[in-house]
Amino acid sequence: MGALTAVGLGVEETWANLLAGRSGVGRITQFDPTGYPSTIAAEVKHFEPPAFIDAKEVRRMSRFELFALEATRQALDSARLAITPENCQDVGVIIGTGIGSLTTSEQECRVMIQRGGMRMNPFFLPMMLANMATAQVSRLFGVRGYSSTIITACASGGQAIGEAVEVIRRGAAEVMIAGGSEASVCELGLASFCVLRALSCRNDEPERASRPFDRDRDGMVAGEGVAILILESLESALRRGAPIYAEVLGYGVSSDAYHVVAPRPDGAGAAQAMSRALADAGLTPEDIDYINAHGTGTVLGDIAETRAIKRVFGEHAYRIPVSSTKSMIGHAMGAAGAIEAVVTILTIRDGMIHPTINYETPDPECDLDYVPNRARRARVDVAMSNSFAFGGHNAVLIFGRYHGESGEDRGH
Repeated sequence: MGALTAVGLGVEETWANLLAGRSGVGRITQFDPTGYPSTIAAEVKHFEPPAFIDAKEVRRMSRFELFALEATRQALDSARLAITPENCQDVGVIIGTGIGSLTTSEQECRVMIQRGGMRMNPFFLPMMLANMATAQVSRLFGVRGYSSTIITACASGGQAIGEAVEVIRRGAAEVMIAGGSEASVCELGLASFCVLRALSCRNDEPERASRPFDRDRDGMVAGEGVAILILESLESALRRGAPIYAEVLGYGVSSDAYHVVAPRPDGAGAAQAMSRALADAGLTPEDIDYINAHGTGTVLGDIAETRAIKRVFGEHAYRIPVSSTKSMIGHAMGAAGAIEAVVTILTIRDGMIHPTINYETPDPECDLDYVPNRARRARVDVAMSNSFAFGGHNAVLIFGRYHGESGEDRGH
């Protein structure tokens, strides 16, 4: 696994800060947000382009591509996997993104308006295309197998992982590089969400702005980041002695077919995806030990997700710890589901559930156990990760502890 988030430039740094309940939200630094009702975001701080990429190449890439390349490097190192001429055709890539490089589009539109179209960066088109994170990972790491990009808004990262699992299941690849990357903290993005009135306006206390499931939540906090997982058939992983963090047990997808930005109020679409993931895994609701919620901090979204969980889990819903990673790293859009998949796996690995921070005043309509404000030690063998998106896209993943052929715990 590899990751860059608002609270860490790697998986373990991110995880340590999440367990500590640290917020990565602050005033926007990538441009001057003065004049907008929301001036805060969860930015990836102190990021430097990967050292293995030539400086000339770096200038021809957008931030979300560079994110994906660095996280892939981390993930390959973590998996102790080298891409070679012998295995490159059995390795594939699927990376999700909500929009590609909105930042590059904004920058070059300014150039066109101010200086004329012929002064635009000649690499603008490939820099802004949504498939370029996948393409650059494939090109620079020499991956020649299955290749695709998932664009389902905020479900993209989670769905990319699920679809990569399906590629392996049907025998089209032995190994898949999968995840999500997003870097759209720019004025155009901020303005778009502000006019939708979707963002928190707690500008004076940014660390307390993202407050999923809290009664006083006033909107989500925009973010950015990346997470990449190396998924592998069990046979391949055992053959090369790979470190195994967890198994992907189930994957479910559905559509609300309801509204372009609002969730179905009764949570039926999200519930359908959860039920399909359970069926795919061959599990019952009582088998789930933890849910990593989509949990954006929007008034409608948190209620709809709570209703969906209760719809699927019944009375067991009140016994399942549920926490929102977005309370600390904001909403990383197309990368969110992938980052949260990594977090879910780490929860299984370490037996620790990170908190939902800023949970201070219960909402009568959000009445589950949201692990408020402090991390909790708990045995977690099977966990669910939810990703829901504009357009009604729903993607749900279920991960389980890997016990090995002998039945002994091999997770690490």
